[in-house]
Amino acid sequence: MSRDETPAHEHDARDAGTPAAPVNDRREIFGWMLYDWANSAFYTTVVGALLGPYLIALAQADVGRTGVVLDLGFLGSVTAQSFYQLFVAVAVGSQVLLLPVVGAIADYSNLKKRLMAAFCYTGVTATCLMFFVTGKLYLLGGALFVVANLCYGGAIVLYNSFLPEIVTEDRRDRVSSRGFALGYLGGGILLALNFLFVGAAPALLAPYGFTEGAARGLAVRVSLLSAGVWWGVFAFFSFRRLRSRAPSKQLPAGESYLTRGFAQLAGTFRELRRLPHTLKYLAAYLLYNDGIQTVIGSASVFIAAELFEGGLDNPGAPTFVLSIFLFVQFMGIGGALLFERIARLLGTKRAILVSLVIWSGIVVYAFWFFETRAQAWVMAGVIAVVLGGSQALSRSLFSRMIPAGREASFFGIYEVSERGTSWLGPLVFSIVVARTGSFRYALLSLIVFFVSGTLLLLFTDTARAIHDAGNRLPEEVPAETGTN
Repeated sequence: MSRDETPAHEHDARDAGTPAAPVNDRREIFGWMLYDWANSAFYTTVVGALLGPYLIALAQADVGRTGVVLDLGFLGSVTAQSFYQLFVAVAVGSQVLLLPVVGAIADYSNLKKRLMAAFCYTGVTATCLMFFVTGKLYLLGGALFVVANLCYGGAIVLYNSFLPEIVTEDRRDRVSSRGFALGYLGGGILLALNFLFVGAAPALLAPYGFTEGAARGLAVRVSLLSAGVWWGVFAFFSFRRLRSRAPSKQLPAGESYLTRGFAQLAGTFRELRRLPHTLKYLAAYLLYNDGIQTVIGSASVFIAAELFEGGLDNPGAPTFVLSIFLFVQFMGIGGALLFERIARLLGTKRAILVSLVIWSGIVVYAFWFFETRAQAWVMAGVIAVVLGGSQALSRSLFSRMIPAGREASFFGIYEVSERGTSWLGPLVFSIVVARTGSFRYALLSLIVFFVSGTLLLLFTDTARAIHDAGNRLPEEVPAETGTN
């Protein structure tokens, strides 16, 4: 729909004389990037490292290793070993349903910053409350995780949708990449501190009468609390610098934001049909990102199984895997910044394609050559370099394909394209493991996601997608644009 075809009640709020907020403002850009530093603490400490093993340990202490914690009737029973994954599935499913609607509502109001803050601090509260999860309260811990993860996703949609509003097309690769780099740094620092505390807790707390298990449990709970506090404190400074902007469209008389949000969501899907190259890019992202997330999610199991007798049950395996995890976290900083420079030289699409070729090489190398711990460190380093680059550039490239006024709606669908299919890669991985008994073949099977995503992106006319959305290529932006 062109500007002239827009219904009267959906004209830009700027028609009424609302002044536009500035773009390329250094203060606001830093505030935006600071939120990546803030929320990465939740993802690294809570999601990536500590909460799952802690809740599973509580459940097994209560009902035994394979004891039943939930009886779902005809759906079967949930055991101590599997209940955390059930809550993960509920969290992901809830995001698939909620995130597009959240984005649609944000595009129809000037509440984007307030909505983002509401999601952020609800998630922060749920994370901090995890400190009180002890003994038989593991199901409460799972419920708090669902709330925190859902709110994390809602805030991310709105956070990402600020990117095309605060910077012009020529600066998005740099800003997106630096945001990811700050996220890796912030999340890595807190995670390193928490690992040190958890490891030292038995010795530190023994003089106060704590057993080793009680000391580690308290250290984990304090670490979960620290992630919530870190997220909330640094987000406060981020929100102080982000500006609220006028809604792109006025709410029709007699409608609520909720009803208009669903209508806007339907309109966004109709708009995607008008933007076939954007739709093709989303499909490519869906495929290759599923491969990336599955490699990251299965890396610890793969490394432990191939290098340690008994896999993760080997006493030396968890420490080695956590060291690798921290290494990737900090190396990802350089990867995000390196690929921003590659994008500057080759173009964003070509830089992403380079990263996907490397991802394909990683799974082939792991299948044919991986044998030693030294090779694990090298492979982790390569993964770290391409991880930050592929994710940051994918976000910035997509931001150029969004029509003005639909930023949050489109980023809601972008997040769903990641979370809504996040079961495909793990499903393929688990089927191949079951059929072959080999983690190597399972990891190699993921190459289908990288190859198919690479080919689809290769034949996607991203320049046409950007122009169809009414935006400019980076080289088409006047050099004097902005406030800095």
